[in-house]
Amino acid sequence: MHPQPPFDRAAVARHGWVQALVTVLLAVVVMSAVAALGLWAAGAADLPDHAFPRVVAATVVTAVGGTVRLSGGAGGLAGSAAGLTVIPLSVTLAGALVSGAGFLRPLRHRAVAGGRELAGRAARIGLLWLLALLALASAARQKFRLSVGDDTLNDLGDLFGVSPEVGFTADVPRTLLFGLLWMAGVLVLTLLVSRRAPLPGRLLRLQEPVRPPAHAMVVLLLAHVVLGTLIALVVAATRGHAPETLAVILLGMPNLVWLALTIGLGATWNGRVDGPFGLPMPHLLDEVLRSSDTATLNLRTLAEHDGRVWWLVVVEAVLLLSVAFLAAARSPARVRAWQHAVHLAVALALTVLMICLMGRISAHYGLSVLGIGDLGGGLTGQLFLEPELWRAVALGALWGLVTGFLGALPARFVRRPGETGPAGT
Repeated sequence: MHPQPPFDRAAVARHGWVQALVTVLLAVVVMSAVAALGLWAAGAADLPDHAFPRVVAATVVTAVGGTVRLSGGAGGLAGSAAGLTVIPLSVTLAGALVSGAGFLRPLRHRAVAGGRELAGRAARIGLLWLLALLALASAARQKFRLSVGDDTLNDLGDLFGVSPEVGFTADVPRTLLFGLLWMAGVLVLTLLVSRRAPLPGRLLRLQEPVRPPAHAMVVLLLAHVVLGTLIALVVAATRGHAPETLAVILLGMPNLVWLALTIGLGATWNGRVDGPFGLPMPHLLDEVLRSSDTATLNLRTLAEHDGRVWWLVVVEAVLLLSVAFLAAARSPARVRAWQHAVHLAVALALTVLMICLMGRISAHYGLSVLGIGDLGGGLTGQLFLEPELWRAVALGALWGLVTGFLGALPARFVRRPGETGPAGT
C-alpha cells in the first residue's frame, strides 16, 4: 500500500479563500450585469452626471436587503419628502443562484461534510461579501435636479432657490447587516434544498422531512419565473414594447409572478397607485390599484375586470400537484401521505410568508413651496402594495396540505428511496 500524503490544512484554507473569492466576484458581476441591463432597458442609461453606475450599485444593494435612503431639497422656501421600499427580485434571484452554486461546487463529490468545514467556507464567503457590500454601498449615492414644468417655472425656481433636487444614499451599516444576513440565508437554504449537498452527521436527519419539500418549493418558484418570462417574451413579440418587457424581466419578473402565485392561492393584497408612479405589471393590475384610495387586489376584484384571471387557480393547482408529486417521489418510501401533506404545508406556508415580506412595495414623493404642494404638477405621488399576511400564510398551508396529500398518492407507484422491491409493493 502506498502511504497517504499528509493533510495540508494551510493548502486547503488557501484553496478555500480562492473559491470564496470567485463565488463573491461572480455573484457581484452577475447581479450588476442583470441590474445594468434591466435599468438600461428602462431608460436609466440617460441619467445625467454619469449616474448610471451609481444607480446600478444602489439596485444591487436593495436586491440583497440593503437600505437606500432617498433625500430631497428645494432651498429655504420649499420642502420635499421621498421614500422608496422595493426589492428587485430578478437581481436577488440571480445573485442567490450564483452564490449557492459557488458554495456547493467544492462539495459536489462529497457524501458528508463536517460542521466546522461548512462554517469555515461560509465565513470566508461572508467576509469577502462584506467587503463587496462596502464597495457597493459606498458607490450608491447620487443627486438629481428635477424639472418642475416649463422653462419659466425652472427659471423662477433658480431665482428663488427652490429648484427641487432628489438624491439617494445607501445606509452603509444597515446594508452590511442585512446583506450579510441575506448571504447567510442563501447559503443555509442552498444546503437545505440541494439533493446531493453533504451535511454534517448531526443534521442528516433533516434530509427526509426538509429537503424534498424545500427542493419542491424552489422548483415551484423557478417554474413561475420561467413561465412568466416566456409569456412576457411572447407578448413582447406580438404586441411590441420590447424594452419595457426586458426591463420587467431583468428587474421584477419574480415580483410579478410570485404575486400572481399568492393571488392564485386566494390571497389578498391592498394597494394604491397615485400620481406618476407605475408598477412593473400588466395594465389590469395597475387599473385596479388606481380605482380607489385603497384598492383590494384578489381573484374577485381582478375577475371583475377580466374573467380569465380565474385560470390562475387552475395553473397553481397543476403546479402545486406537480411539485408535491416530485417531493413525495424523492422522499423515502416509509414516509406516509399525511406526512407529505404536513411537510408541504409547512414549506408552502413559509414560501408564501417569504413572498409577502419581500414583495411589498412602498414609494412616495412630495414637493411643496410655502406649504403649497405639487409645484408644477406631477411631482407628488404615492404607491404601495401590502399583503394581508396571515391570511395568505394560512391559505398557503391549506393548499400545501391538500396538494401534498394528493401528490403523494401516485408517488406510491414509482420507485422511491428505501425501496428494495418493485415499485408499488
